[in-house]
Amino acid sequence: MSILTDTNFLLQLSPRLDKFKKVRDYLWNFRCPHCGDSQRNKNKARGYVFRKKSDLYYKCHNCGVSKSFTNFLKDQDTMLHDQYVMERYKSGLTGRATNTPSPLIPSSKPNFVKKDFNLERISELNKSHPARTYLEKRKIPDRCLRELYYCDNFKQWTNDQKYTFSDVSNDEPRIIIPLKKGRTIFGFQGRSLSPKNKLRYITIMLDDEAPKIYGLDKINKSKPIYIVEGPFDSLFLENSVAMAGSDLDPRTFGWSDYIWVYDNEPRNREIVNRLTKSVNRGDKVVIWPKSVEQKDINDMYLSGHNVVDMVKLNTYQGLKAKAKLIGWKRV
Repeated sequence: MSILTDTNFLLQLSPRLDKFKKVRDYLWNFRCPHCGDSQRNKNKARGYVFRKKSDLYYKCHNCGVSKSFTNFLKDQDTMLHDQYVMERYKSGLTGRATNTPSPLIPSSKPNFVKKDFNLERISELNKSHPARTYLEKRKIPDRCLRELYYCDNFKQWTNDQKYTFSDVSNDEPRIIIPLKKGRTIFGFQGRSLSPKNKLRYITIMLDDEAPKIYGLDKINKSKPIYIVEGPFDSLFLENSVAMAGSDLDPRTFGWSDYIWVYDNEPRNREIVNRLTKSVNRGDKVVIWPKSVEQKDINDMYLSGHNVVDMVKLNTYQGLKAKAKLIGWKRV
């Protein structure tokens, strides 16, 4: 199962790998995206993905970079990597791909969109509860705690909403972040409480046709709409939405005034590429000043920054945005 999952996601990534080709079964070759491969000969390709036992690995014979396929995928596309980890997680593939299935029989009438969850709201939990403590340490505004829920057994509870996990062993508690439009819940994210969990967010769609966006129920289209990366970050900016692991095209929603607020990661190639595309389209973007060291809005707020003012003061468009981007990026 693991080798098939790895192969599937390698093929999804392949259009972005220069000179990609299959050499033979479980051996692929392309130009190394880490070092850029040979600068003299554009046809040389010394990056290889190969099979080792039941997993895939990456090795470049030019720069010497060597890593597991999961780490290679994460470096190239974090969103695709999140889907990959989710696929393994759903299938019970953990650690070194040990598959321990625990079959479940799906309900005959699955539940989809909802008006509410039969869960405790974070605001109703005891002050010492780990979920509430975690959010209060992140200084999530008190007004938002009523909008978030706590789930003790995430996999089992998710299967009660929509059959998703074939393996419910090693279940875990998660904070539930509802994705809503109006009063209808069309999906949710489960946020892990463990800092060691590789899959911090898991997105479950109750309506597969709905957009993976948090905050649609709260925005005013007549005002500027801020588009951030994480749901918690959106709670610190008025009239904002968060990309819940998706590529959002604001034009499909009829938004006329929107501002992209990407994480402050100038060495993250994927973020730099997405920011570059937004700038080239002529969109408004936030480009963080070099004096800011924190990665996201929540961390900036925790460090004492006035994030609202900082976002407004560092919003750019057109030629000014292109100039600022050149000075900000590090890849």
